[in-house]
Amino acid sequence: MAALCQIAPMQPKIARILAAFAFLMTVSVEAAAQRSAVDPWDPTARELGRQPAAPSLPAEARNNSLEALNKILASSKLSAFDRSIYLSIRAYQLSRLGRQADSDKDIAEMGKVLPAAWPLVLSGTVPELAGGGDRAAALRTLGSALQQKPGDAWLVIAQAQVYMQLADFPRALALLDEALAGSTTPADRRTALYYRGQANFNLGNYARAADDFDATLAGRTTLRARLGPLMWRYAAQVRARGDARGLLARDLGNETLNEWPAPIAKFLLGRLSAGELEVAAETDEAAKRANGKCATAFFIGMDALRRGDKQRAREQLQLTQARCPTVSELNWAASSELKRL
Repeated sequence: MAALCQIAPMQPKIARILAAFAFLMTVSVEAAAQRSAVDPWDPTARELGRQPAAPSLPAEARNNSLEALNKILASSKLSAFDRSIYLSIRAYQLSRLGRQADSDKDIAEMGKVLPAAWPLVLSGTVPELAGGGDRAAALRTLGSALQQKPGDAWLVIAQAQVYMQLADFPRALALLDEALAGSTTPADRRTALYYRGQANFNLGNYARAADDFDATLAGRTTLRARLGPLMWRYAAQVRARGDARGLLARDLGNETLNEWPAPIAKFLLGRLSAGELEVAAETDEAAKRANGKCATAFFIGMDALRRGDKQRAREQLQLTQARCPTVSELNWAASSELKRL
Protein backbone atom coordinates (compact mmCIF):
# COMPACT_ATOMS: atom_id res chain seq x y z
CA MET A 1 0.00 0.00 0.00
CA ALA A 2 2.82 2.40 0.84
CA ALA A 3 4.36 1.93 -2.59
CA LEU A 4 1.03 2.58 -4.26
CA CYS A 5 0.46 5.76 -2.24
CA GLN A 6 3.91 6.93 -3.25
CA ILE A 7 3.46 6.28 -6.96
CA ALA A 8 -0.21 7.23 -7.49
CA PRO A 9 0.52 10.98 -7.64
CA MET A 10 3.14 10.20 -10.28
CA GLN A 11 0.56 8.96 -12.82
CA PRO A 12 0.40 12.37 -14.53
CA LYS A 13 4.17 12.20 -14.90
CA ILE A 14 3.83 8.89 -16.77
CA ALA A 15 1.40 10.68 -19.08
CA ARG A 16 3.80 13.58 -19.65
CA ILE A 17 6.73 11.28 -20.40
CA LEU A 18 4.66 9.22 -22.84
CA ALA A 19 3.40 12.39 -24.50
CA ALA A 20 6.92 13.80 -24.81
CA PHE A 21 8.21 10.50 -26.16
CA ALA A 22 5.32 10.33 -28.64
CA PHE A 23 6.20 13.83 -29.85
CA LEU A 24 9.87 12.89 -30.20
CA MET A 25 8.94 9.79 -32.17
CA THR A 26 6.58 11.77 -34.39
CA VAL A 27 9.49 14.05 -35.28
CA SER A 28 11.60 10.95 -36.01
CA VAL A 29 8.91 9.48 -38.22
CA GLU A 30 8.53 12.70 -40.19
CA ALA A 31 12.26 12.96 -40.73
CA ALA A 32 12.56 9.33 -41.80
CA ALA A 33 9.38 8.81 -43.77
CA GLN A 34 7.84 12.26 -44.42
CA ARG A 35 4.64 11.18 -42.68
CA SER A 36 1.99 13.45 -41.18
CA ALA A 37 1.95 13.67 -37.39
CA VAL A 38 -0.82 11.90 -35.51
CA ASP A 39 -3.05 13.75 -33.11
CA PRO A 40 -1.18 14.37 -29.85
CA TRP A 41 -2.04 12.11 -26.95
CA ASP A 42 -4.00 13.95 -24.32
CA PRO A 43 -3.50 12.49 -20.84
CA THR A 44 -6.55 14.37 -19.50
CA ALA A 45 -8.81 12.22 -21.67
CA ARG A 46 -7.71 8.74 -20.69
CA GLU A 47 -11.15 7.63 -19.52
CA LEU A 48 -13.41 9.37 -22.05
CA GLY A 49 -12.18 9.52 -25.62
CA ARG A 50 -8.45 9.35 -25.04
CA GLN A 51 -5.92 9.42 -27.85
CA PRO A 52 -3.25 6.73 -28.33
CA ALA A 53 0.09 7.41 -26.71
CA ALA A 54 2.27 7.03 -29.75
CA PRO A 55 2.10 6.54 -33.50
CA SER A 56 2.57 3.18 -35.17
CA LEU A 57 6.19 3.40 -36.27
CA PRO A 58 7.89 1.86 -39.30
CA ALA A 59 11.03 -0.20 -38.70
CA GLU A 60 13.53 2.63 -39.26
CA ALA A 61 11.67 4.88 -36.85
CA ARG A 62 11.63 2.12 -34.23
CA ASN A 63 15.42 2.07 -34.44
CA ASN A 64 15.45 5.87 -34.07
CA SER A 65 13.25 5.60 -30.98
CA LEU A 66 15.58 3.00 -29.49
CA GLU A 67 18.56 5.30 -29.99
CA ALA A 68 16.69 8.11 -28.25
CA LEU A 69 15.80 5.86 -25.32
CA ASN A 70 19.38 4.64 -25.02
CA LYS A 71 20.59 8.24 -24.74
CA ILE A 72 17.99 9.08 -22.11
CA LEU A 73 18.74 5.99 -20.05
CA ALA A 74 22.48 6.69 -20.20
CA SER A 75 21.91 9.72 -17.98
CA SER A 76 22.86 9.36 -14.32
CA LYS A 77 20.41 12.13 -13.36
CA LEU A 78 17.20 10.14 -13.84
CA SER A 79 15.17 9.38 -10.74
CA ALA A 80 14.31 5.75 -10.04
CA PHE A 81 10.74 6.42 -11.11
CA ASP A 82 11.70 8.10 -14.39
CA ARG A 83 14.24 5.38 -15.16
CA SER A 84 11.56 2.76 -14.62
CA ILE A 85 9.21 4.51 -17.05
CA TYR A 86 11.85 4.76 -19.78
CA LEU A 87 12.89 1.15 -19.22
CA SER A 88 9.27 0.08 -19.70
CA ILE A 89 9.07 1.99 -22.99
CA ARG A 90 12.36 0.52 -24.19
CA ALA A 91 11.26 -2.98 -23.21
CA TYR A 92 8.22 -2.57 -25.46
CA GLN A 93 10.28 -1.14 -28.34
CA LEU A 94 12.82 -3.96 -28.08
CA SER A 95 10.00 -6.49 -28.24
CA ARG A 96 8.72 -4.78 -31.39
CA LEU A 97 12.16 -5.20 -32.93
CA GLY A 98 12.20 -8.93 -32.10
CA ARG A 99 14.83 -8.52 -29.37
CA GLN A 100 12.85 -10.24 -26.65
CA ALA A 101 15.85 -11.26 -24.56
CA ASP A 102 16.93 -7.62 -24.33
CA SER A 103 13.35 -6.61 -23.57
CA ASP A 104 13.31 -9.14 -20.72
CA LYS A 105 16.51 -7.63 -19.33
CA ASP A 106 14.90 -4.18 -19.18
CA ILE A 107 11.92 -5.58 -17.31
CA ALA A 108 14.26 -7.29 -14.85
CA GLU A 109 16.11 -3.98 -14.44
CA MET A 110 12.80 -2.26 -13.65
CA GLY A 111 12.41 -4.68 -10.76
CA LYS A 112 15.78 -3.60 -9.36
CA VAL A 113 15.20 0.12 -9.91
CA LEU A 114 11.67 0.29 -8.49
CA PRO A 115 11.12 -2.99 -6.60
CA ALA A 116 7.70 -2.35 -5.09
CA ALA A 117 5.98 -0.49 -7.91
CA TRP A 118 7.43 -1.51 -11.28
CA PRO A 119 4.31 -3.52 -12.32
CA LEU A 120 2.16 -0.41 -11.83
CA VAL A 121 4.51 1.59 -14.07
CA LEU A 122 4.44 -1.09 -16.76
CA SER A 123 0.65 -1.29 -16.58
CA GLY A 124 0.50 2.47 -17.16
CA THR A 125 2.75 2.55 -20.21
CA VAL A 126 2.28 -0.64 -22.21
CA PRO A 127 -1.49 -0.51 -22.95
CA GLU A 128 -1.08 3.09 -24.11
CA LEU A 129 1.87 2.20 -26.32
CA ALA A 130 -0.11 -0.74 -27.70
CA GLY A 131 -2.54 1.82 -29.06
CA GLY A 132 0.10 2.56 -31.69
CA GLY A 133 -0.84 -0.74 -33.29
CA ASP A 134 1.57 -3.44 -32.09
CA ARG A 135 -0.56 -5.32 -29.58
CA ALA A 136 1.47 -8.51 -30.04
CA ALA A 137 4.59 -6.75 -28.73
CA ALA A 138 2.57 -5.37 -25.83
CA LEU A 139 1.32 -8.84 -24.90
CA ARG A 140 4.84 -10.29 -25.14
CA THR A 141 6.15 -7.54 -22.86
CA LEU A 142 3.42 -8.09 -20.30
CA GLY A 143 3.78 -11.86 -20.54
CA SER A 144 7.47 -11.56 -19.76
CA ALA A 145 6.69 -9.30 -16.81
CA LEU A 146 4.21 -11.85 -15.46
CA GLN A 147 6.90 -14.51 -15.59
CA GLN A 148 8.88 -12.33 -13.21
CA LYS A 149 5.88 -11.55 -10.99
CA PRO A 150 3.17 -14.19 -11.59
CA GLY A 151 -0.41 -13.17 -10.94
CA ASP A 152 0.30 -9.48 -10.33
CA ALA A 153 -3.07 -7.71 -10.57
CA TRP A 154 -1.75 -4.60 -12.34
CA LEU A 155 -0.01 -6.63 -15.03
CA VAL A 156 -3.09 -8.81 -15.58
CA ILE A 157 -5.29 -5.69 -15.85
CA ALA A 158 -2.90 -4.33 -18.48
CA GLN A 159 -3.15 -7.60 -20.44
CA ALA A 160 -6.93 -7.31 -20.35
CA GLN A 161 -6.77 -3.76 -21.69
CA VAL A 162 -4.74 -4.92 -24.68
CA TYR A 163 -7.15 -7.79 -25.36
CA MET A 164 -10.03 -5.31 -25.30
CA GLN A 165 -8.18 -3.26 -27.92
CA LEU A 166 -8.28 -6.49 -29.96
CA ALA A 167 -12.04 -6.84 -29.23
CA ASP A 168 -11.38 -10.14 -27.44
CA PHE A 169 -13.74 -9.34 -24.60
CA PRO A 170 -14.23 -12.95 -23.36
CA ARG A 171 -10.47 -13.25 -22.83
CA ALA A 172 -10.36 -9.82 -21.18
CA LEU A 173 -13.21 -10.79 -18.84
CA ALA A 174 -11.42 -13.95 -17.73
CA LEU A 175 -8.25 -11.97 -17.05
CA LEU A 176 -10.12 -9.34 -15.06
CA ASP A 177 -11.75 -12.03 -12.93
CA GLU A 178 -8.21 -13.25 -12.26
CA ALA A 179 -7.02 -9.71 -11.45
CA LEU A 180 -9.86 -9.21 -8.99
CA ALA A 181 -9.04 -12.48 -7.27
CA GLY A 182 -5.42 -11.39 -6.94
CA SER A 183 -6.03 -7.75 -6.00
CA THR A 184 -4.30 -6.62 -2.82
CA THR A 185 -5.26 -2.93 -2.57
CA PRO A 186 -8.46 -0.89 -3.02
CA ALA A 187 -6.85 0.83 -6.02
CA ASP A 188 -6.15 -2.30 -8.05
CA ARG A 189 -9.58 -3.66 -7.11
CA ARG A 190 -11.29 -0.47 -8.34
CA THR A 191 -9.33 -0.56 -11.56
CA ALA A 192 -10.09 -4.22 -12.21
CA LEU A 193 -13.79 -3.63 -11.54
CA TYR A 194 -13.85 -0.66 -13.92
CA TYR A 195 -12.35 -2.65 -16.79
CA ARG A 196 -14.45 -5.71 -16.00
CA GLY A 197 -17.45 -3.41 -16.32
CA GLN A 198 -16.18 -2.48 -19.78
CA ALA A 199 -15.75 -6.12 -20.77
CA ASN A 200 -19.20 -7.05 -19.50
CA PHE A 201 -20.80 -4.10 -21.29
CA ASN A 202 -19.23 -5.08 -24.59
CA LEU A 203 -20.39 -8.67 -24.12
CA GLY A 204 -23.95 -7.52 -23.47
CA ASN A 205 -23.84 -8.49 -19.79
CA TYR A 206 -25.44 -5.18 -18.86
CA ALA A 207 -26.64 -5.93 -15.34
CA ARG A 208 -23.21 -7.30 -14.41
CA ALA A 209 -21.56 -4.26 -16.00
CA ALA A 210 -23.77 -1.93 -13.96
CA ASP A 211 -22.83 -3.80 -10.80
CA ASP A 212 -19.13 -3.54 -11.64
CA PHE A 213 -19.31 0.20 -12.34
CA ASP A 214 -21.26 0.66 -9.12
CA ALA A 215 -18.67 -1.31 -7.13
CA THR A 216 -15.78 0.71 -8.55
CA LEU A 217 -17.26 3.85 -7.00
CA ALA A 218 -16.09 2.70 -3.56
CA GLY A 219 -13.31 4.95 -2.32
CA ARG A 220 -13.78 7.57 -5.05
CA THR A 221 -14.33 10.73 -3.05
CA THR A 222 -14.30 13.50 -5.69
CA LEU A 223 -16.82 14.27 -8.40
CA ARG A 224 -14.11 14.03 -11.04
CA ALA A 225 -13.17 10.52 -9.92
CA ARG A 226 -16.80 9.37 -9.74
CA LEU A 227 -18.16 10.81 -12.99
CA GLY A 228 -16.72 8.23 -15.38
CA PRO A 229 -18.03 5.16 -13.51
CA LEU A 230 -21.37 6.89 -12.87
CA MET A 231 -21.92 7.65 -16.55
CA TRP A 232 -20.85 4.16 -17.59
CA ARG A 233 -23.24 2.72 -15.00
CA TYR A 234 -25.97 4.87 -16.55
CA ALA A 235 -25.22 3.38 -19.99
CA ALA A 236 -25.28 -0.17 -18.62
CA GLN A 237 -28.54 0.44 -16.76
CA VAL A 238 -30.16 1.90 -19.87
CA ARG A 239 -29.39 -1.32 -21.70
CA ALA A 240 -30.47 -3.43 -18.70
CA ARG A 241 -33.73 -1.43 -18.65
CA GLY A 242 -33.14 -0.11 -15.16
CA ASP A 243 -33.85 3.34 -13.73
CA ALA A 244 -30.67 4.83 -15.16
CA ARG A 245 -31.65 8.48 -14.82
CA GLY A 246 -33.13 8.08 -11.34
CA LEU A 247 -29.99 6.44 -9.94
CA LEU A 248 -27.75 9.01 -11.57
CA ALA A 249 -29.82 11.80 -10.02
CA ARG A 250 -29.62 10.11 -6.63
CA ASP A 251 -25.84 9.86 -6.71
CA LEU A 252 -25.14 13.30 -8.10
CA GLY A 253 -27.60 15.10 -5.83
CA ASN A 254 -27.07 18.85 -5.99
CA GLU A 255 -23.59 18.71 -7.50
CA THR A 256 -22.61 21.62 -9.72
CA LEU A 257 -22.16 20.01 -13.12
CA ASN A 258 -20.28 22.70 -15.01
CA GLU A 259 -16.70 21.45 -15.33
CA TRP A 260 -16.10 19.00 -18.20
CA PRO A 261 -17.10 16.17 -18.44
CA ALA A 262 -19.88 16.98 -15.93
CA PRO A 263 -22.08 18.64 -18.61
CA ILE A 264 -22.55 15.16 -20.10
CA ALA A 265 -24.10 14.03 -16.81
CA LYS A 266 -26.17 17.22 -16.76
CA PHE A 267 -27.53 16.25 -20.18
CA LEU A 268 -28.25 12.68 -19.06
CA LEU A 269 -30.28 14.12 -16.17
CA GLY A 270 -32.37 16.18 -18.59
CA ARG A 271 -30.94 19.53 -17.44
CA LEU A 272 -29.17 20.30 -20.72
CA SER A 273 -30.25 19.77 -24.32
CA ALA A 274 -28.28 17.71 -26.83
CA GLY A 275 -27.56 20.86 -28.81
CA GLU A 276 -26.24 22.67 -25.76
CA LEU A 277 -24.03 19.69 -24.95
CA GLU A 278 -22.61 19.65 -28.48
CA VAL A 279 -21.80 23.35 -28.21
CA ALA A 280 -20.05 22.75 -24.87
CA ALA A 281 -18.03 19.88 -26.38
CA GLU A 282 -16.85 22.14 -29.20
CA THR A 283 -16.16 25.32 -27.22
CA ASP A 284 -15.13 24.34 -23.69
CA GLU A 285 -11.32 24.28 -23.47
CA ALA A 286 -11.22 21.21 -21.20
CA ALA A 287 -13.64 19.42 -23.53
CA LYS A 288 -11.49 20.21 -26.55
CA ARG A 289 -8.39 18.89 -24.79
CA ALA A 290 -10.26 15.72 -23.82
CA ASN A 291 -11.78 15.05 -27.25
CA GLY A 292 -15.16 15.80 -25.70
CA LYS A 293 -17.08 15.35 -28.94
CA CYS A 294 -16.27 11.63 -28.71
CA ALA A 295 -17.97 11.08 -25.35
CA THR A 296 -20.78 13.47 -26.28
CA ALA A 297 -21.80 11.36 -29.27
CA PHE A 298 -21.77 8.14 -27.26
CA PHE A 299 -23.91 9.39 -24.39
CA ILE A 300 -26.37 11.16 -26.68
CA GLY A 301 -26.73 7.73 -28.27
CA MET A 302 -27.30 6.11 -24.89
CA ASP A 303 -29.96 8.70 -24.07
CA ALA A 304 -31.64 7.94 -27.40
CA LEU A 305 -31.75 4.25 -26.46
CA ARG A 306 -33.30 5.15 -23.11
CA ARG A 307 -36.06 6.93 -25.02
CA GLY A 308 -36.44 4.05 -27.50
CA ASP A 309 -35.15 6.05 -30.49
CA LYS A 310 -32.99 3.41 -32.16
CA GLN A 311 -32.39 5.39 -35.36
CA ARG A 312 -31.01 8.34 -33.42
CA ALA A 313 -28.94 5.93 -31.33
CA ARG A 314 -27.43 4.31 -34.45
CA GLU A 315 -26.49 7.70 -35.88
CA GLN A 316 -24.79 8.78 -32.66
CA LEU A 317 -22.95 5.48 -32.18
CA GLN A 318 -21.66 5.65 -35.75
CA LEU A 319 -20.53 9.20 -34.98
CA THR A 320 -18.81 7.85 -31.87
CA GLN A 321 -16.84 5.43 -34.01
CA ALA A 322 -15.77 8.29 -36.26
CA ARG A 323 -14.83 10.64 -33.41
CA CYS A 324 -13.17 8.28 -30.93
CA PRO A 325 -9.75 6.63 -31.32
CA THR A 326 -9.72 2.85 -31.54
CA VAL A 327 -8.11 2.53 -28.09
CA SER A 328 -11.06 4.34 -26.49
CA GLU A 329 -13.55 2.41 -24.37
CA LEU A 330 -16.24 4.52 -26.05
CA ASN A 331 -15.23 3.29 -29.50
CA TRP A 332 -15.32 -0.33 -28.33
CA ALA A 333 -18.74 0.11 -26.74
CA ALA A 334 -20.19 1.90 -29.79
CA SER A 335 -18.96 -0.86 -32.09
CA SER A 336 -20.42 -3.56 -29.84
CA GLU A 337 -23.76 -1.75 -29.51
CA LEU A 338 -24.13 -1.22 -33.25
CA LYS A 339 -23.85 -4.99 -33.75
CA ARG A 340 -26.81 -5.47 -31.39
CA LEU A 341 -29.12 -2.75 -32.70
